[in-house]
Amino acid sequence: MTDPAMAGAAVARALGLGEQQGRSLDDSVSATLGERRVLLVLDNCEHLRDGVAPFIEHLLAQCANVTVLATSRARLMVPFEQVFTVPPLSLGDDAEDAVSLFVDRAAALGWPVDAEQLDQVHEICGRLDGLALAIELAAARLPTLGLDGLGASLADPLRLLVGGRRADERHQSMRAMLDWSQALLTAEDRCVLRRVSVFVAPFTAADAMTVAGSSELDPIAVADGLARLTEQSLLTVVHSARGTRYRALETIRQYEREVLATAGELDEVLARHLNWCAATANELVADPAPTTREWRSAFDAAADDMRAALTWAARLPEHRVDAHALAISLAQLAFARNLISESQRRYEQAAALTDDPVTSAAALRRAAEVAGCRMRGEDMYRLYRAAAETIGSAGDSAASARDLATAAITVYRMSDTFAQPVAAGEAAALLAEAHELAGADPAAVAAVALAECGVLADLTGAEAESKTEAPEAITSTPGTAAISLAQRAVELADRTCDPLARSAALDALAAAQLWAGDVFAAAETTRRRVALLTALPVTPASALERVNALSESADIGIAVGDLRDSRRWAEQLRDLPLLAERGDFATAALLVVHALLGDLDEVLTGSGRFVDSWELSGRPRVPSLAPAAGAVAMAHGLRGDDAARAEWLAIADALGGTSDLQVAYRAVFDAIVLLDRGQPERALAELATEPDALDERTVWIWRHWYVALRAEAAVLADHPDARGFVAAARTTVSGNPIAGSIVERAAALLDDDRGRLHALAAEFERADCTYQYARSLTLAADDRA
Repeated sequence: MTDPAMAGAAVARALGLGEQQGRSLDDSVSATLGERRVLLVLDNCEHLRDGVAPFIEHLLAQCANVTVLATSRARLMVPFEQVFTVPPLSLGDDAEDAVSLFVDRAAALGWPVDAEQLDQVHEICGRLDGLALAIELAAARLPTLGLDGLGASLADPLRLLVGGRRADERHQSMRAMLDWSQALLTAEDRCVLRRVSVFVAPFTAADAMTVAGSSELDPIAVADGLARLTEQSLLTVVHSARGTRYRALETIRQYEREVLATAGELDEVLARHLNWCAATANELVADPAPTTREWRSAFDAAADDMRAALTWAARLPEHRVDAHALAISLAQLAFARNLISESQRRYEQAAALTDDPVTSAAALRRAAEVAGCRMRGEDMYRLYRAAAETIGSAGDSAASARDLATAAITVYRMSDTFAQPVAAGEAAALLAEAHELAGADPAAVAAVALAECGVLADLTGAEAESKTEAPEAITSTPGTAAISLAQRAVELADRTCDPLARSAALDALAAAQLWAGDVFAAAETTRRRVALLTALPVTPASALERVNALSESADIGIAVGDLRDSRRWAEQLRDLPLLAERGDFATAALLVVHALLGDLDEVLTGSGRFVDSWELSGRPRVPSLAPAAGAVAMAHGLRGDDAARAEWLAIADALGGTSDLQVAYRAVFDAIVLLDRGQPERALAELATEPDALDERTVWIWRHWYVALRAEAAVLADHPDARGFVAAARTTVSGNPIAGSIVERAAALLDDDRGRLHALAAEFERADCTYQYARSLTLAADDRA
């Protein structure tokens, strides 16, 4: 590691953790370790103290049973720190540790030490002060120097630095050992070793030839030198699926960087390293398949070097242009690798590395889009405002208007991702300012119209009247008129030919249609939106839109009884790379669809990923995920496992399932289980509340299921107004194939028409609704049930 800010990311990678939406990697590490008893080892921390120290302090405050073992040349100065000075290997009369290490390394090289030679080994280890690295380097010289030669050559170099160079006293012997190792190399090999020290990660021979080769050092000589340096333990070989790589131990690398600076070559070689990083980054960005295992492996192999090169270049005015370009590339690559917090940070870094306001604003917008993918609404809002201010300073009022309008709509569209709510009236003020700046620019006008429409779609009529930040034009716009405003936003977005603007406008239109009670129109609009986004390349903006669109499509498919398409969309949502580390979000919609279809084995299989991810995330309260837990509880209920059902109902409650907003889905799932168990009276009691009395914001998905099951429960419970229930339900569910078939089944039961039950069973079978198919056969007393 070279970047202190990546300390938490390094630990997350070691733990096998990826980025989780809505939380930092540091928080993910803390949540994962939790109450576990863990020893975390952080090696070579001295150059990363500014990042390691706060990370450790945060971790230990959150995880009482975690112990951190950190090696460093200097104290970290954090609470709970206890310092243990690491002594050299034992150098007593037997010198067991030091001699054993030398003998082991010599044997590994094919030069076993005889018993009568141990006194010589003891003397050599004493001259090396028992330092493990020095002993390893000396043992590596045994094949060429022998014990006598080693003893003779070590006599003088160990005194070279006494009173000299700027080394701490405790490091003088190590420096002397490394100086001695250098002195035994050819000038060519010394040049190779100091130049490859700029690599912070394992590198290939080709990489070394590019960075270390020059007019005075033939690239072929570089490759030959790597082999000789490996034989002498100054480099180690790292075997991987991508071929042979080389690396230097950190102590040797730091020493050789000093030698490189003393030789006056440091800046020149670092510049070549920067160029190599830029070329490697460009190749990875241009790769048409950035999700393959080979691409991920290639990025992982080069990422730390890119980060180090960027850190160096960003400090030098003459390399700001190169640093900006590398920051943009690294931001793109990090996003493709699902390192979204780093992607946001690199885009923000790129924005600060350019004096061009247009370029800076573009980077800030990308950072805002990535923040949205992280579910960090406050960051998204802040960055769009910063982009508006930056581009406004260049005199581009239209672009500033677009950014301000996007910031304003973020307050409403991403409201549940803000850590702290925006001050009352602030979003409306931004929208008013955007309206003034938009002028006649089509894209700016469309953005402002979309923001107005988005605010309206986010608010119910009663809320719009009570929220002072809602613009006057919106607070006075009733019900169906919202659709007209949304349709205008779609028309304006279409004129811009921007598919992402069109997606956002279609989202607003679907919301307006739902508000007006036209769920089937909303379903069609959402299908258009999904089709539009499917054809787009993956970018932060398109990824955020796609997550939102697929989630809403799966919900609307449930609402209108299109469970096949709902399952397809939910499967696509599950497989999105952006949700790879949030299995609860990724699988929630699919669990509900599988439960309603009757694919109970799929429900129970998927529930494991859901609960594991939720628990790893710290068991957060997320009411939108509660229906998924309720669906799993229903599946266990249909299987007769009441203990497991109770566990999942408790999870639903912990997610926020006991709030008034969850009444509809809970009643539907409970009614299905109770009807299955032949308890229609209890099922009817669960569905006693009139649908129109339920909160429209949550009942819309479940309205058709609610009234259809209510009709069936009324019939089976011999309710005196059972026909009234059936008639009312027919009107409500008209157009919904599954809910409609449930209502018709209730009517057939009321009329004692067993033949219709068989016909309806066939309808359920054609819709892949396995459970309702089986239930229809059961109600018809069919042996196939």
